[in-house]
Amino acid sequence: MLRTKGHPMKKSIDRLEPFDRKKKYLNAIVETPKGSRVKYAYDPESGLFELKRALPEGMMFPFNFGFIPGTLGGDGDALDILVLNEETLISGCLVKVRLLGVIKVKQTEKGKTCRNDRLVGLAIPKETPTALENFTLDKKTLKQIEYFFITYNKLDGKKLKILGYEGPKQAKQVVRQGIKAYRK
Repeated sequence: MLRTKGHPMKKSIDRLEPFDRKKKYLNAIVETPKGSRVKYAYDPESGLFELKRALPEGMMFPFNFGFIPGTLGGDGDALDILVLNEETLISGCLVKVRLLGVIKVKQTEKGKTCRNDRLVGLAIPKETPTALENFTLDKKTLKQIEYFFITYNKLDGKKLKILGYEGPKQAKQVVRQGIKAYRK
């Protein structure tokens, strides 16, 4: 077997900027596909996607879930993003995303509290049906997403407190802060 230094996917993800070259869209890497009952997480050491755990019967990820490369959130991992689109994407898929907003979150685990905001974005028109191009997040969908994250984290022994929802301008600011934290 031929051995190379470093996994090719790791090298690709490590080189990827948070924003695309035109700085119009975000680059997002899907970890867990829409409809999955299994949580996957990118392992930066190996460059592979690791099985984290199965969700209870009847519970699944409502949309594709992943991260923004080249960023760092309050929990010490890359910034989380929920990608709204109709199709289920595979783990490791790179998708261009238009930011819709950010769900501001305070997360407590083992007595430690940190901010762990969840970005929400829409796959850009090339990957999204034209009917969704001008999509905005309605209150009902937002409440369902919030409920999913509260329940999901509770099952994992974490307490999540939703602090509110902000639009695209504030979401971009969260990404910029995540870029600064990553580069330190």
